[in-house]
Amino acid sequence: MINSKRIAVVMPAYNAEKTLHSTVSELPALVDIRILVDDQSRDGTVETARQLGLLVYQHDRNYGYGRNQMTCYREALAAGADVVIMLHPDYQYTPLLVTAMASMVAYDVYDVVLGSRIIGGRALLGGMPFYKYVSNRLLTAFENIFLRVKLSEYHTGYRAFSRKVLTELPLLENSDDFVFDNQMLAQCVHFGFRIGEVSCPTKYFEEASSINFRRSVTYGFGVLATTLQFFFQRLGLVHLPRFSAQGRKLEGDFENYYARHDETVRPA
Repeated sequence: MINSKRIAVVMPAYNAEKTLHSTVSELPALVDIRILVDDQSRDGTVETARQLGLLVYQHDRNYGYGRNQMTCYREALAAGADVVIMLHPDYQYTPLLVTAMASMVAYDVYDVVLGSRIIGGRALLGGMPFYKYVSNRLLTAFENIFLRVKLSEYHTGYRAFSRKVLTELPLLENSDDFVFDNQMLAQCVHFGFRIGEVSCPTKYFEEASSINFRRSVTYGFGVLATTLQFFFQRLGLVHLPRFSAQGRKLEGDFENYYARHDETVRPA
């Protein structure tokens, strides 16, 4: 707990057995709620998570990274979290920054805090593939121009959110796939939430999750589409539910959303 705010760390997981223990072992003691949502892993992720004492939820099939995050946030809100940190359990990002990121939200400095791999200038030294570094920089520059903000990167898997952000954004209007991350940040900008960044070292290694080149290209086109949708929405040329205050939200719409998608999420 920080500043009387309950802190949750949520981990969207898929085949994270080999790195989960390292990730969890570095989480600070101030974390009140530790949740892992498994997207039908083919390894021992669920069993390992149980052994580590996490609150574990499992999808009935693989629905994708975006849907996994929706479940993570729903369960964190249901557990009473005031600040929620999304951390990939693949040990690519250091859990030691949880305290700093959570504090910036808990003390109302920012509504959203991103762990940036770019600020410190060591992403390539940490093993980030060169093509991913270049595409990260180009996509970020494109987004900064059209979103009219100045972030060092939009593509990190390490993020902290206030409860207000997670309850007010129409997250159910977003993709179930990887572009969910980008759509969520575009929503944060559109609805005027304050976004801060901290420098975060990164580690790329065999067990760390990473989407392949084909999926990276698909993600890149999704980012371009999201950015242009945001821009056209601001110009009044389109009116998308994703950028509407009346769009579907986690609280109130979530169960109906699951029912329509024939999904079961159960404690594991």
